[in-house]
Amino acid sequence: MRSGDIVSWKRTFTEDDVRAFSRITGDEGSHHVHPDLQGRLMVQGLLTASLPTKIGGDLDYLAQAMHFQFHHPVFTGETIECQVRIEAVETDARGSRLSCTFVCTNQDGTVVLTGDSQGRLRKDDRTPG
Repeated sequence: MRSGDIVSWKRTFTEDDVRAFSRITGDEGSHHVHPDLQGRLMVQGLLTASLPTKIGGDLDYLAQAMHFQFHHPVFTGETIECQVRIEAVETDARGSRLSCTFVCTNQDGTVVLTGDSQGRLRKDDRTPG
């Protein structure tokens, strides 16, 4: 990874996603349980925030801090794209430390979530097995 690299991923949130997240977390606000007049459920903020964490998982990134700013609600049926930008990379004897920013937008280009994170790339210290 180098400073300036961008990694992206997108997904479309479904009613099943929202209901499963409600069951797992207990986040059962009425807006996550009862559809709006257009038949949609509002996606939980932290479910939306799982997009940058999915990218982090792909990179074997261990977040030490994450900050989120929620700008616009996300509803079932919307496709959200997340772009994670590597802002800084510092390498030391323990591996690589990263600073990242991220932006999530819906299919209309509306920014729904921004944030930043600091952490380390996981150093694979497991012995072959």
